[in-house]
Amino acid sequence: MPKELERDLGLPAVIAISVGAMVGSGIFILPGIALKTAGPAVILAYLVAGVLVLPAALSKAEMATAMPEAGGTYIYIERGMGPLLGTIAGVGTWFSLAFKGALALIGGVPYLLYLFDLPVKPIAIGLAVLLVGVNLVGAKQTGRLQIGIVAVMLAAMVWFVVSGLPSAPESTYYGGFFEKGAGGLLGATGLVFVSYAGVTKVASIAEEIENPDRNIPLGILVSLVFTTLLYVLIVVVMVGVTPPDVLSDSNVPMINAAEATLAFPGVIAVILAAVLALISTANAGILSSSRYPFAMARDKLAPPSLTEIHDDWGTPSKAITLTGGVMLLLIAFVPIAEIAKLASAFQIIVFALVNGAVIAFRQGDVGEYDPSFESPLYPWTQIAGILGGFLLIGFMGTVPLVGAVVITIGSMLWYYYYARENVDREGAATDVVRRAIGQQAIERTKSTFEEIEGYEVLVAINEDTSEDRERSLLRIAADVARRNDGSVTVVQFDEVPDQAPLEQASANQSAADEAFERRTADLTAEFEVPVHYGEIVSHDSKRAIVNFAEDEDADFLLLEREGAPQYASIFGTRIEWIARNAPCDVLFIEERDLSDIHSITVVTDRGPFDPQKIAVANALASETGSRIDLLYPVDGGATEAQRETIDEYLAELEDLCSVPVYRSVVETDDPTSDFVSATDPADVLIIGTDGGRIRGNLFGRPADWIVDTVDCTAIQIKPAGSKRPGILRRTVERLVF
Repeated sequence: MPKELERDLGLPAVIAISVGAMVGSGIFILPGIALKTAGPAVILAYLVAGVLVLPAALSKAEMATAMPEAGGTYIYIERGMGPLLGTIAGVGTWFSLAFKGALALIGGVPYLLYLFDLPVKPIAIGLAVLLVGVNLVGAKQTGRLQIGIVAVMLAAMVWFVVSGLPSAPESTYYGGFFEKGAGGLLGATGLVFVSYAGVTKVASIAEEIENPDRNIPLGILVSLVFTTLLYVLIVVVMVGVTPPDVLSDSNVPMINAAEATLAFPGVIAVILAAVLALISTANAGILSSSRYPFAMARDKLAPPSLTEIHDDWGTPSKAITLTGGVMLLLIAFVPIAEIAKLASAFQIIVFALVNGAVIAFRQGDVGEYDPSFESPLYPWTQIAGILGGFLLIGFMGTVPLVGAVVITIGSMLWYYYYARENVDREGAATDVVRRAIGQQAIERTKSTFEEIEGYEVLVAINEDTSEDRERSLLRIAADVARRNDGSVTVVQFDEVPDQAPLEQASANQSAADEAFERRTADLTAEFEVPVHYGEIVSHDSKRAIVNFAEDEDADFLLLEREGAPQYASIFGTRIEWIARNAPCDVLFIEERDLSDIHSITVVTDRGPFDPQKIAVANALASETGSRIDLLYPVDGGATEAQRETIDEYLAELEDLCSVPVYRSVVETDDPTSDFVSATDPADVLIIGTDGGRIRGNLFGRPADWIVDTVDCTAIQIKPAGSKRPGILRRTVERLVF
């Protein structure tokens, strides 16, 4: 039986860890940099950032009470948005937190340099090693250390605020408060956004928190409100008592402000608070970030060795050691201060995914999702958080975006080359999208049934078409048209050389032309539907067919299916050109035996059925007294949610049809060959024309192979271009269905 993490962190430790994870470089290092961007409005930037973090804090508090497991952000996004986005969030947030911890340690050392002449990097590395050791000993010891650090730190910071506020209102340094404009304010807000990143990191150790239903949401919200107020008051004092040129160029802005408002003991207290705050940020960063590889390994997205819990200390020792090693490398070799915005930008993206995950869980009808705390004003809170976050990124410049893209691509490569084969689950959002796409497909099919009052069917033949083949085409056209009181037009398209005058060619009727008119007149008597017929002579029959279909406002164009010539892979085919340019749906008929029709089988590629397939199948089945068999492929790794959604979708299609419908979900990894076996009892097969032009001409289309292999009559349907979903939508349909 695997070991579980001990629940020994109470509410004070939760608040202390959350506050400690926030109060650090964001207030001791960034105010001067942000002042350059926003001017005195940097005060407002901290307030706006706190407000924009609130939706993610509420969302994460909700999900933490539903899933109090180690891993936090990774767990919620992975369960809500799927393993791929979970991997991106897990890897990216892990690196982001490790980076933030390293930045905090390096940023804290300059405060020590005010009193001592010390080398920055060796001291930062030594502190990192010490904190890794503390985290290895256990979460309870970490929580106790965090409470002590935060208590001392906050006492000094409150002293700074209380001493500095009386003189701040009289300052002249607030002049030109909005001189940098909205762009400056939003840019600074994006920069200081990372100051609040730690507010939700306590959720990553939810598995170790006592009474998580109460302590997690309360701890997160209390720490966010408190820290936001503290930040704003501290920056009010900083801006009010320190000359702008001094503050904007300082590596220790809080010391500069303390020198203007406090006596020497107060400056020492501020230095102590800064050092403790930055150490606590690094400490909380190691504690929370180490749980990301731990949780990912439990879900088979990372090596299983990272799940090992130390026998004596009860902590994920290898995950902590790995995280500490990454932090040491960052301190030693990476110019961290230059990349501070990257952590903020990626944190914004992760928070957007957190908000999206809540929507996915609620809309996805996930049975086991039962939070004891629910985010208020759903879903507007989450939507505001998503939109607000991406608005900030737009004002942060290109470097943060490039960094976030690099982390994202690296995480995707890790998922596809390592983790993908280890997981067979999907996120709640996938089912939300699948259900939405299925419902939209149902609505499109319903509209296809309702909008067409009478099917106008055009049958295009040539001089080589035999009487039996014409009869078969006309029979199918009549059955389709008769369903909605439509009509059929049969046209023989004759093509003559370019040098032959069309007037002369049309005036001279050949024996084949006369035979066409006689037999078509006889055939019209066999079908209880209006049938019109005629001949058209042209230099280019394919263009003539398309133009005539457009002029006649045809709903369907029926063509005899032709075998592709060998040069089709280079130049394409006549039939292909017609299908691509036709203004209506095109039906390619491979007639084999229409003497006795009892079942019409409709198959689809991995995605919803084209409405035209269902409409034609329903019309044919209604006129022939047949049933419809719907065949839908799923692979062996399909989830229960996927199977359930597909079954509901097929049931709704059945309700739309006016004939008996049998639904079959074919479990297969090779639908091309398995569909051939599944269609053996069919009398008529209705299938699409899958594959793009280049891929189809070069490598062949699975649908063509199926039609060539089965023994029954086959109808390939190519929807008109205006009715066919775009390539992006078709890609999404394939992925989720």
